[in-house]
Amino acid sequence: MAEKWAPNSWRSKPIIQVPEYPDAAKLEAVESQLRASPPLVFAGEARNLKRALAKAADGEAFVLQGGDCAESFAEFHADNIRDTFRVLLQMAVVLTFGAGLPVVKLGRLAGQFAKPRSSNFETIDDVTLDAYRGDMVNGMAFTEAERVPDPERLVRVYNQSAATLNLLRAFAQGGYADLHKVHQWNLGFVANSPLGERYRDLADRLDETLGFMAACGINSETTPQLRETDFYTCHEGLLLTYEEALTRVDSTSGDWYDTSAHMVWIGDRTRQPDGAHVEFMRGIANPIGMKTGPSMDPDELIRLIDILNPENEPGRLTLVSRMSADAVTEKLPPLVRRVRDEGRRVVWVCDPMHGNTIKSSSGYKTRPFDSILREVKGFFDVHRAEGTHAGGVHFEMTGQDVTECTGGARAITDDDLSARYHTHCDPRLNATQSLELAFLLAETLKDARSQEPKRAAAQS
Repeated sequence: MAEKWAPNSWRSKPIIQVPEYPDAAKLEAVESQLRASPPLVFAGEARNLKRALAKAADGEAFVLQGGDCAESFAEFHADNIRDTFRVLLQMAVVLTFGAGLPVVKLGRLAGQFAKPRSSNFETIDDVTLDAYRGDMVNGMAFTEAERVPDPERLVRVYNQSAATLNLLRAFAQGGYADLHKVHQWNLGFVANSPLGERYRDLADRLDETLGFMAACGINSETTPQLRETDFYTCHEGLLLTYEEALTRVDSTSGDWYDTSAHMVWIGDRTRQPDGAHVEFMRGIANPIGMKTGPSMDPDELIRLIDILNPENEPGRLTLVSRMSADAVTEKLPPLVRRVRDEGRRVVWVCDPMHGNTIKSSSGYKTRPFDSILREVKGFFDVHRAEGTHAGGVHFEMTGQDVTECTGGARAITDDDLSARYHTHCDPRLNATQSLELAFLLAETLKDARSQEPKRAAAQS
């Protein structure tokens, strides 16, 4: 029998990747303040997301998960939020129109402020300080004062997340997402890129389709689906003090929901079956995710699935594969095969970012576009070979014209990285690179769907 769960039961479990706050009383005061604050999302929204993810588990939808590597206080601006949202809309339209599948849009927004680190400390010129763990914990500047974990930052995260969510809901429901505006979504630097003409062609084709539908009486006024979209938020649930403080009992179901986001996930570093993060996640009713890296063992994966999704509920658990381009075709098949053979219903999503981070010759941390694309292709190849569904993708990206990942249609080089390298943590795809991937994904999905009847006929 499973141990009794409560929002604070994680506190009795071993925990890693969290800060040690020097002022316990200050932390407790902040937690009390957050517990008294309104929820950021609602249980009904989380349930809607779970239903959408259940369709992705069955190959009837595709998950597009994307956003900042780590949100920051300094880059908090309406234009930045709008541009990331806009690129995700562009990508979703490309995928939907090209592949003929509904797209579940999940933004790494309104909560993605904390990052796990490979070391607890950072040393520069013989000076050792606490590592930067994201704006949720401490400051990026290499000074003793900035690197001290400050619980007041949790309140700032809550306030910034609330404002971000407010704007996202306005964009999603207030007419900005209207499919009649696909041309207007085109960012200037994307329009002038090698992909601009390709996107305009798709937009023109969509306009023709919408014009035909309007002639039949189907338009934005009669059909809300054309002018509105469902948009959900997610982040890594790393700081459990914050997640616990925002966990509430849903009055309609009696279940506990983490109201900090529609979906939260467990990182590859914090997925210990007996650890605090797994303990917290098993008790909330949100859809949850878990990063799955090359060190994952099939037996351990099944154990974790049974802890996190004991009812085998479709849409409850998303497995985010992060293997690297070189390892995906070797490391992923045993996991996919075991999950399939055990009858576990999960969504498989590919994160081609975290396994493909390198240090460039110019000294910048970067991710080669070709490696990202290779891992995505390998991910699809594995699922095609195993007869399972490639459920989605997970990108670290931005709507800004940054130069952080090399390659792509504009062929960003090592020498270009210094021009607009703005990330607070890991390198992100820019809008042009993100859109290029969407077109390539649409072709891959279309091909995969065309093969399904052939596989079904061969198996019958």
